Amino acid sequence: DFGTGYSSLAYLQKLPVDSLKIDQSFVTRMLSDDDDSAKIVRSIVELAHNLDLEVVAEGVENQETLTRLGNFGCDIAQGFSISQPLPGDSFRAWEALSTWH
Repeated sequence: DFGTGYSSLAYLQKLPVDSLKIDQSFVTRMLSDDDDSAKIVRSIVELAHNLDLEVVAEGVENQETLTRLGNFGCDIAQGFSISQPLPGDSFRAWEALSTWH
């Protein structure tokens, strides 16, 4: 959940990570009148890609947010706009039939 709590840019240098997840607190506010959250999300995506990291955005609740994340180059999105949480077997069945991947 990059951008909140104990996350830090220093961790990106110290930890062996290959992906970065953007906290939903930024993602859910991207479409508000205050564009700062969108600027932060876009900047996090750019930073992560510059570090050869895959970017996951959580809290995607509507198509407009999903589209905007795609325009920013976000690699993976998760949220109720795509699917409710699923147990492993149900997810594999959903994934096989899904057009999202």
